[in-house]
Amino acid sequence: MVRKRVWRCVVAVWAMLAAPLAAQDQGAWRLVPESDLSAMLDCFEAAGQTLISAHRGGPTPGLPENAIATMDALLAAYPAIMEVDVGQSADGMLFLLHDDRLDRTTTGTGEAAAQDWAALSKLRLKDNWGWVTPYAIPRLDEALDWAKGRTVLQIDFKRSVNVDKVIAAIRAAGMERSVILIAYSVDQAAALHRAAPEMLLSVSVNDLDDVAALKSVGIPADRLVAFTGTRYPRPELFAELDRDDIEVIFGTLGGSPRSIDAVIARLGMDERYPDLGREGVDIIATDRPREAAAALAEAGRLPKPGQCGVSRGG
Repeated sequence: MVRKRVWRCVVAVWAMLAAPLAAQDQGAWRLVPESDLSAMLDCFEAAGQTLISAHRGGPTPGLPENAIATMDALLAAYPAIMEVDVGQSADGMLFLLHDDRLDRTTTGTGEAAAQDWAALSKLRLKDNWGWVTPYAIPRLDEALDWAKGRTVLQIDFKRSVNVDKVIAAIRAAGMERSVILIAYSVDQAAALHRAAPEMLLSVSVNDLDDVAALKSVGIPADRLVAFTGTRYPRPELFAELDRDDIEVIFGTLGGSPRSIDAVIARLGMDERYPDLGREGVDIIATDRPREAAAALAEAGRLPKPGQCGVSRGG
C-alpha cells in the first residue's frame, strides 16, 4: 500500500512536470539579445548584474539533465542561460546527452553514438537520482526551436559530433546570435571561429597569454567569453579580462563534494554567489541555478525585466 501511494505521488508530480510548455511559458523569463549577444553581456556587466548558466539545463528531482522540460521549468522561475551537450547518433541525428554511454542518464545501455536514432528515440531519461522520467532524449533542432526567443544556449560538443552539422542546425533555427560555443583549446576555438565567425566562443583561459594566443589565430575579443576554471576565483585575472572587454565565466559546478557548489550548499553560504559577481564574474556556471539565482536576486544582482533584452511573460 505504501509503495502504491508513493508511486501515485511520483506519477502526479510527473503529470505536472509534463504539462504543455505553453502553459509554463505564460510567466517565463526571456533573454533575447536586442542586437548582438556580446553587446547584451556588456549591458549586464555595465548594470552590475550576473547571469546564471545552468549546467546541463539545471536538472532537479523528476527533471533530468539535458531535457527541454527541465530548462523550461527553470526559465519559468529565473532568468538563465542553458548549457547543453550535443551528441550524434550512428545515422547522423544530433541530440542532447552528456555521457558517451547511455546507462547513467537513460533507460538504454551502451555507447550512444553507436545506435541509430530510431533506437535512441524510444529511450526515457533518468533524473540524477535514478528515477525514470516520461521524457525522451531531445533532438538538437527541438532544443534550438524551444530556445529561440527564450534564452541563450551554451553548446558543448561530444566527440561523436560533426561540428559543421551543429553549426548548420544553429543557423537553420535562426539561433546564431543566441549561442555560445564551448572550446577547450586554441586550435578548437580557431576551427570554430572559422566555421562560425558570428557566434560567441567560451574558451578556457588561465592567464593573459591564453588571450594573446586566441587573438593570434584571428579571434577578436568581442567573440570571446573566458572560462576561468572551477577551483578558485581570481579577481585580478577577472579585472584584466574586463580591461580587455572579455566577459568572465567562472564555474562553481562539479561532481566532487569539494566543488564550490557543494561547499556553498553544505555550509549554507548562498551569499557567495553574489560575492562572485562583485569580484568580476559575469556568468556563473552552476549545478545550483535556482539557489544561485535566488541569492543574486536578493542581492539585487540578477537581471531584471526591461533591460538588456530581458523580459518576462507574454
